[in-house]
Amino acid sequence: MKEIEFILYVADQFKSRDFYQQLLQIKPCLDDPGMTEFQIANVVKLGLMPEEGIATILTNLMPHPNKGNGIPRCELYLKVKNAETYFKRGIQAGGKEISALKLRDWGDRVGYIADIDGHIIALAE
Repeated sequence: MKEIEFILYVADQFKSRDFYQQLLQIKPCLDDPGMTEFQIANVVKLGLMPEEGIATILTNLMPHPNKGNGIPRCELYLKVKNAETYFKRGIQAGGKEISALKLRDWGDRVGYIADIDGHIIALAE
């Protein structure tokens, strides 16, 4: 495997870009209509794709992506050096607090937020 990219379907690509840019404190490595990408690790990218764009590919056999907004189906689990800073930035950027930062049973200190489309982000240290 050469590279891994996780792509989130978003209602507004540019609002989501601004949210993740503020949360991650990095600029996109690609920011064109139809796709924004952030290089979040050496071989890992986070992509943001408009729901309307992917719907043209998926909706013959799948529901429109906007029908699943806010329904947690997966999470981005981001291990960072200062989870509290990321947690606060995510809330300031328009995210919603789901569960406060605390020590979890598996040994990580983790807080959960939802981004502006309802995708769950775990901020862990």
